[in-house]
Amino acid sequence: MLIKLYVQNYALIKELDFNLGEGLTVITGETGAGKTIILGALSLILGARADTGVLLDKSTKCVVEGTFRIKEYKLSEFFKNNELDYDDQTILRREINPAGKSRAFINDTPVNLNILKNLGDRLIDIHSQHQTFMLNESAFQLDVIDSFANNRNLREEYRNAFFNYSNLKREYDDLRDKADKNKTDLEYYQFQLTQLEEASLQADEQEDLEKEQEMLIHAEEIKMALVNSSTVLLSDEISALNLLREVKQNIAKINGYLSDSDNMLARFESLYIELDDLANEIERLTGRIEADPERLTVINERLDLLYSLIQKHRVKNVEGLIIKREDLRKLVNTIVTSDERLDELEELIDNEIEILKRLSEEISSRRKQVLPDMEKEITDMLKQLGMPNARFRVEMKRSSGFTFSGTDKADFLFSANKQVPPENISLVASGGELSRVMLSLKSLLSKNMNLPTIIFDEIDSGVSGEVADRVGQILAVMGESMQVINITHLPQIAARGKGHYHVYKDEGEHSTITRIKLLTPEERILEVAKLLSGSEVTDTAVKNAIELLQAAEK
Repeated sequence: MLIKLYVQNYALIKELDFNLGEGLTVITGETGAGKTIILGALSLILGARADTGVLLDKSTKCVVEGTFRIKEYKLSEFFKNNELDYDDQTILRREINPAGKSRAFINDTPVNLNILKNLGDRLIDIHSQHQTFMLNESAFQLDVIDSFANNRNLREEYRNAFFNYSNLKREYDDLRDKADKNKTDLEYYQFQLTQLEEASLQADEQEDLEKEQEMLIHAEEIKMALVNSSTVLLSDEISALNLLREVKQNIAKINGYLSDSDNMLARFESLYIELDDLANEIERLTGRIEADPERLTVINERLDLLYSLIQKHRVKNVEGLIIKREDLRKLVNTIVTSDERLDELEELIDNEIEILKRLSEEISSRRKQVLPDMEKEITDMLKQLGMPNARFRVEMKRSSGFTFSGTDKADFLFSANKQVPPENISLVASGGELSRVMLSLKSLLSKNMNLPTIIFDEIDSGVSGEVADRVGQILAVMGESMQVINITHLPQIAARGKGHYHVYKDEGEHSTITRIKLLTPEERILEVAKLLSGSEVTDTAVKNAIELLQAAEK
């Protein structure tokens, strides 16, 4: 249950901090005072989305923090599965900074909104006017029926199977569409692959061939240059080596007379050795360089093939062709083996369909079994709520296929008059009647929900007098097994609360702030009296307020 709520810098709330107790707690206040704003703040720690528009002061962050006592609700597995620290007293916190960034925490551990919402859904059910409108939604109606039928575990098993089925079906449809298209192009892809495979591509081949081609094209020119160079270096008559040898001999003659001659002689010796080595290298190269038209033709043909493939496949080089070849190989293999995967997926889908059939039939059977009791209990409660001729029926039909909720479609039918047969509830029920139907559902569901807290906003819409008193009694009874928080304008309901909070506006010179306070017994009498008589509290209203409060305590 929710034992404490702290709100800072949210809408009209500068700072709000209040504790909540067990049983029925009522919240009253003038229209526009900010009662619904408090629910908006609370919804943030239940996973609702928000932006900087919720900030009262745009320069500082908004903080909403709820403290929950969860010891009795078997939630340790949830904490374990989500790698969270479990505590019997758990804190949910939400922060929105001025830049619009939102952060969520469970027991000071950062979590994403989905985890926060999943836990919040297990802790609080907020009933608003919007949820009353959901009475006509088949998914909501089936959820209600499943709660009566205790189908929670079956529905969870079914949803897992439906999730698997949907994923497999999506993969199958995507693969089939691609396979149909690719099979049309398989022959073309196979031709491209064969062409690249027959080319026997080598990674560095293009660069090596281009160098060899350049050499063969200029073979005569290269050979002539090498021969001329060799002649200059090694000629029998006058050659560079002979001249250098002669210079070396002359320096050797004066070696004993010139102080730097040793160094010079060593350098000439080194030059001679290097030049002699170069001369030998040129001779070797000269012998290897020969014009080879046949080899050049082979190279030209090979490069022409490579250039043609590079241009065809729109890549930069042979390395790009190799990547293209591997991609084509994978694509062709995927197309060839797609039938095998399709067969495998068909088998898996058939298995999931069998599971879905079994589970949906069991769920549907259990739903149908509880319908008579559910219809009777709700009809009886509606009669207690001032509709003696009310009839509530549930019509179930078979859906065309598997849905997230099974294979059923539900339709809530309602009539408040004897002579009028039950029809779709959204077409025939007034706002007050819808509220009473929803209260009846929530009251009966609370026995099966094992939910710590339920909050009602506008559940008493369209009722007054004796019916309002009966609504208060129902809420008080619900409060015996769970925490019930009710925002109300009705004195009959306000008097039933074990705790009574009043929401009001604090009007400053430059700002309006929403505040909340727990009423003392004396303040509570005045508040109930105001609800009875309006802003001017009469002695009669005070007397009636005291009587209402005393009657509620019995």
